[in-house]
Amino acid sequence: MKAKILLVDDDPDLRELWGQILTQNGCTVSFADCGDAARDALGREQPDLVLLDYKLPEKPDTPPEKIGLTLLPQFRREWPETEVIMLSAHGSTEIAVEAGRLGAYNFISKPFESEKLIADIKCALEHREQRHENRALRLALETFSGVNSPVFKSAAMQEVVRTVERLAPTDVAILVTGESGTGKEVIADLIHSLSARNKSKIIKVNCAALPRELIESELFGSVKGAFTGAHADREGLFRAAEGGTLFLDEISEMPVDTQSKLLRVLQDQEVRPVGGKASYKTNCRILTATNRRPEEAIKDGKLREDLYYRISAISVHLPPLRERRDDILPLANAFLKRFSAQADRRISSFSAAAADRLIAFDWPGNVRQLQNEVQRAVLLSEGPQVEASDLSISRLTAGGGENSDTNFTLLEGVERNAIAQMLRETGGNKLEAAKRLGIGRQTLYNKIKAYGIEV
Repeated sequence: MKAKILLVDDDPDLRELWGQILTQNGCTVSFADCGDAARDALGREQPDLVLLDYKLPEKPDTPPEKIGLTLLPQFRREWPETEVIMLSAHGSTEIAVEAGRLGAYNFISKPFESEKLIADIKCALEHREQRHENRALRLALETFSGVNSPVFKSAAMQEVVRTVERLAPTDVAILVTGESGTGKEVIADLIHSLSARNKSKIIKVNCAALPRELIESELFGSVKGAFTGAHADREGLFRAAEGGTLFLDEISEMPVDTQSKLLRVLQDQEVRPVGGKASYKTNCRILTATNRRPEEAIKDGKLREDLYYRISAISVHLPPLRERRDDILPLANAFLKRFSAQADRRISSFSAAAADRLIAFDWPGNVRQLQNEVQRAVLLSEGPQVEASDLSISRLTAGGGENSDTNFTLLEGVERNAIAQMLRETGGNKLEAAKRLGIGRQTLYNKIKAYGIEV
């Protein structure tokens, strides 16, 4: 039971006895013997807990007065994170009720058994920790806005948040899985915000978007002249994330040989820049994510099995939006508020028919598609609310759309049709289709999956 405790009592024998007992239980104890000494303590380091006597002298060697209840609000105001247990040899229901009203965690009548007080202290410290975690979560959520607004109304996402709350304060490796657009980056932001590393940066990199020939220099850094075009030393993302968090999204799209070097970095906690002769120690938390099923990625040779075990001490899975329909309308309303403000439009809600259509739709593009749909509806809506006619999504519910080409925003629909047409022209040859479209092969794979195109 490690805790910093301030014991405020005018009885020197009691202070000595309880100082010994609390110290033996792993606590660091400081003392105050009167009202003046207690107020002086407010200018020093904040303790985790105050044991406050109800009846104290105002100054040393003066008669005791009932000033405990006067000191209590001062402690709660100046030290809001500190719990207070009030002690009194003159216990009464009225005093206990008043102490509770003023913010005391508990009221204990003297004399008391040591086991009783130790148990109450442990409960008070647990309560303090819980309040601290809840406040940290609220503060973390308040840092998000707009597209990154997390909405956790569904039971599935509330369970994810509970898991994140438990894991975030540690440095355990976490792999976030889920379909494209489910909010894996938002969860990474939340983990970082709730961790002890939140004073430093979180650096995010999409491994699928980095050119194969540059990914190692991007991650590990490089020295001048290490390769053609290396005209200066490059810091690298590990060094940029020092003391903070490095989020590697789509980890299964990282080249396998680079995965081998990443594994070595994670094992040794040392990074050697490309072309460099010396390594440097690294201290950043690694979070990873993938939209593939890890076991399939390993089977397909896209993810090293040994790296998988290294990065996934804990896995957090984000279910697709169609499996957490309780989140659809709250998310849509959050996007509506944001995009209405951006467009300077007074659109306050969705009509009942529009809300029904949003909830019934399967959202193959998940939260990202919902965001785009709401943004489009805000721009097209002519009234004070979004009508069903303002939505481009299919009128049919799960199990098949009326027309799959209408399941996306206008721009996405054009892109989807172009990809589908090119795949038909190339007989399903994805590599050839990607070349003709002028996009990367992995980009094409991601869009095929996001748009639900059958090949």
